[in-house]
Formats: sequence, C-alpha cells, structure tokens
Amino acid sequence: MERALFVRHGESVYSAKALVNGDPGVACGLTELGRQQARQFGERLMGEPIGLCVVTEFPRTHETADLVLGEREVPRLVVPELNDPFYGGFEGRALADYRAWAATHGPEDVPPGGGESRLVIASRYVRGFRILLGRKESTLLVVCHSLPIAFAVAAADGRGPRSKMPLITHAEPHVLYADQLEQAVEQLDEWTRNPVYA
Repeated sequence: MERALFVRHGESVYSAKALVNGDPGVACGLTELGRQQARQFGERLMGEPIGLCVVTEFPRTHETADLVLGEREVPRLVVPELNDPFYGGFEGRALADYRAWAATHGPEDVPPGGGESRLVIASRYVRGFRILLGRKESTLLVVCHSLPIAFAVAAADGRGPRSKMPLITHAEPHVLYADQLEQAVEQLDEWTRNPVYA
C-alpha cells in the first residue's frame, strides 16, 4: 500500500446511545444519520482511486462501506484484527462506564467478564496494520472503529496508547501514508514490550 484512508463507520444505533458493542454477533446497524454520513463521505471520495476496501467483522462497517462505495466495484477484505475491543462485562453498557474503568486501570488489566486488556488490543491492532502494509493495492479504504484509528494516528505521531484515547468522529477520513503507518506499527510494537501509559 501507499496510503490508507482510515474512517470510522457512520453513527450506529449503539454509538447514538453512547453504548459499547464489542461483539460482532450483536445486531447493531447504522442510524439514519449514520447512513447519511456514509453517503456524504462517499460523495467526497468520488475521485479517489480505491484499490481495496478493508472492513471488520462488525455489520456497521460493512453497511458504511456499502454506502460509501455505492455502485463502485471495489474488492473487499475483512480484517478481524481491527475489530472494536471485546468489552467483557461492559458489553452493551454505557461507554462512559468503560472509559472510566480504563482510565483507572493499567494496560494489562482485563475488564470484568473477560474482556480484552489494552495490551491485547494494541497487539491485535499491530497485526492488523501489518496486514494493511502488506497489501499490493496503492490506496486502501479502511472502514473500522474509533480505537484502532486513535491508536494509529497517535502512534504515527510518536505517541503511545493512553488510558483514555480520544474518540474519532464518524465518517471523517484520517490519511496515513505507508511510512506513517510503519512508524505507527514500530511505536505500538515497542509499547507492547513495555506497556506503560505516558
């Protein structure tokens, strides 16, 4: 790849209610606003040569990709490594509850109910980003979730994960070129060997 256009899916039913959904088996589609966001982003991408569309296992990323690409025939690849975190006992609960827990626990701590630690999440994202870097297509559209984009953008800028990452806006692009994504992978990979919040 030469560049990846990362975009968070359009507003979903859960995100509209500020709830978390880390189980792809849970039905959670886009709201009408989310569908509108996806279509508008698609209009902005009309002139972009997209060689591959990457999605996660979550239906909201597939629905967003469908609306963004419209009638364009673009190959699609599911990369589960870029899935939203598995939240364990926080599944279906308020995002604020999970973020409050994450802000007061270390990167190796596992959420109640057997969710993923931040260390496990970061390691998984590193594997996902490496899959992107290994693709032969020049421009990738990567429709995923807030956290992998926040991790990638911060790491490309030389910053490791924090206990409270910024939320990424729905259907807004974040462009990372291959060298920037490689920098992000190196930064995150190094952090996983010594997972300490800055």
